[in-house]
Amino acid sequence: MNFSTENTLKEDSLKGKTLKGIVWSSVERFSVQFVSFLVTLAIARVLSPDDYGLVGMLTIFTAVAQSLIDSGFSQALIRKQDRNEIDSSTVFYFNIVVSFILYLLLYVAAPWVSKFYHEPLLCDLMRVLCLVVIINSFAVVQRAIYTADINFKIQAKASFIAAITSGVIGIWMAYHGYGVWTLVWQQLLNAIINTLLLWVYSNWRPQWLYSWTSFKELFSFGSKLMASGLLDTIYTNMYALVIGKVFSAASLGHYAQADRFTKLPSSNITGILQRVTYPVLCKIQDDDERLREDYRKLLRLSAFIIFPLMCLLAGISYPLVELLIGEKWHFAATLIIPLCFNMMWYPIHAINLNLLQVKGRSDLFLRLEIIKKIIGVTVLVISIPFGLLFMCYSGVVTSLIALIINTYYTGKLIHVDFIMQMKDLSAVLSTSLLMFVIVFILLPFFDAKIIQLVVGVVLGVSFYLGTVYLLNFRELQYLKSLLNHE
Repeated sequence: MNFSTENTLKEDSLKGKTLKGIVWSSVERFSVQFVSFLVTLAIARVLSPDDYGLVGMLTIFTAVAQSLIDSGFSQALIRKQDRNEIDSSTVFYFNIVVSFILYLLLYVAAPWVSKFYHEPLLCDLMRVLCLVVIINSFAVVQRAIYTADINFKIQAKASFIAAITSGVIGIWMAYHGYGVWTLVWQQLLNAIINTLLLWVYSNWRPQWLYSWTSFKELFSFGSKLMASGLLDTIYTNMYALVIGKVFSAASLGHYAQADRFTKLPSSNITGILQRVTYPVLCKIQDDDERLREDYRKLLRLSAFIIFPLMCLLAGISYPLVELLIGEKWHFAATLIIPLCFNMMWYPIHAINLNLLQVKGRSDLFLRLEIIKKIIGVTVLVISIPFGLLFMCYSGVVTSLIALIINTYYTGKLIHVDFIMQMKDLSAVLSTSLLMFVIVFILLPFFDAKIIQLVVGVVLGVSFYLGTVYLLNFRELQYLKSLLNHE
């Protein structure tokens, strides 16, 4: 296909902007997560699994409230190419009002939540922790505007400073006997500092404007994403709800810690790619041929990076966890293995669902979420009597079923169906799984945990990169092409 010089320049500009966005989004995600990870290591050595379990019991409530506030309208604002001041101010005021209403409901519900879990301390913890919902609502529009402009530099600065400051204070509180309140105040301080900095750095300020016409336009698209996001948030946090109720606070603490380890590579890399590529792909939403080509590249690149990371993490989970946060977290290391095999598919899910948003088909997005969650809840209920570890392995089955469902409309809209995607990913998938098997089998032959960790990392990385280089994977060529772009 021949393109004009103008189109070529636009494509080069878009590619450069995308690469810059990926770089700064990566800086934000990984600098913040690295700091948060170090802070968690320091705090986890002092606090107990029960402390983490108590806060984990409240996660579903804060997550659901946050999903109601920003999941739909922020995406609608990003997608709208001709957004104006009225749109931004409308979203801002709507989010503020909703956040106060939600906090009031959570405040009133706190005693019932405490009774549900049979944990008296939860009432006070919930009433303080849920203030984060109001605080975050004040920065939703700023984040949406920066994201739409593929500008993550400011967000990186704000997030990093907030993580450092709240982390230092959190460590001080942990070592001075504040116990579980350490985790609560760390989250609150992070939200306060991050929001304040986004206001300081941003030139945007809400005007005294509100339009029901703008609200209805954004709501027609955003409401379905909001419903989908709410459904996904409830389902994602349902495991914490069930574990906290059926098992114990300590079990939930182990699960929360394992979940944190597995989400560090998968969710963050996926978040970077998704956050950067969504506004970029929205600009070519009407060019199916380019969408098809870019989506297949994005799928392969995501798997090329995330599949081996998750398989390596599963292989070295025991020495890694016990060296970093102590032997009291041994069960968390066991849970990491199935969670890794679940989360390795997360970017593939996200990219497929991203297409529906790019195409403006939030109705299909919602339909798929409903179907998947019905299946997921059914599998979860069946697995409960068999214990926590079995529940985590059942999540892998649910993830694979959901993948087949997610790819249905991708096949319909741009002709990239499940079979084609699996063919694209087969080489990386088989190499990553073989790497896990080799590392997992060989590590027990070494006694010292530090030796196991070093040998596991060196062996896994060498095997994967050596195979990729020898077989000349096309994902490697694409990555080189992207990094060499000037």
